[in-house]
Amino acid sequence: MFDHMFVVTGGPGSGKSSLIDALRCRGIETMPKAGRAIIRDQVQSGGTALPWEDRAMFAELMLTRDLQSWQEASALEGPVMMDRGIADVFGYLTLCGLPIPAHIEAAAKAYRYNRKVFIAPYWDAIFGQDAERKQNQEEAKATGKVMAETYARFGYELVELPQVTVEERADFVMDCLKAE
Repeated sequence: MFDHMFVVTGGPGSGKSSLIDALRCRGIETMPKAGRAIIRDQVQSGGTALPWEDRAMFAELMLTRDLQSWQEASALEGPVMMDRGIADVFGYLTLCGLPIPAHIEAAAKAYRYNRKVFIAPYWDAIFGQDAERKQNQEEAKATGKVMAETYARFGYELVELPQVTVEERADFVMDCLKAE
C-alpha cells in the first residue's frame, strides 16, 4: 500500500480542485483529475469518449489516466494529493448504471491509496456548472453519495471535508496529514 497517496473525491462542484490547488501552493505534491483533461482532449479532437456521448469509453480513458497518475505518484516522496482516484471510475460506472468490467474492479482493488480518503460533500453555495461540468445539482449530490459508498466498499476510511473556506479546508487536510 502506498500510504503517502491521498485521494480527494466527491461530487462535481464540491471544491475538490480548489482545495488541491491550495495544497499545491503549500508545497504538497498533487496529481490532476482525469475527467476535465479527457473532455478537453475529446472536444478538441472531435472524439466521442465524453460523459454525454460514450460513458463507457470515457470511463476507460479515465482509468488509463488514473493508472498513469498512480504510477507517477507512487514514485514521489512525501504526501501526494490525488484529484480523484481509480475507485472513482468504478463509482462513475455505478452512477451511470453501466456494467463494471472486471478489470476496472481489479484495478480499484490492486492500486491502493492511503486508507483515509477525503470526501468533499455536496455544497450548494459553491456548486456551479461550466462547459466541462454539465451535471445538475441532483447529479452532483448523487455522485457524492456514490463515491462515498464506493470508497467504503473498497475498505477506505472516509474523512469528510468541512464546508469552510478553501484555506481552512487546506488547514484541515494539513492537520490530518501531520497525524498520519
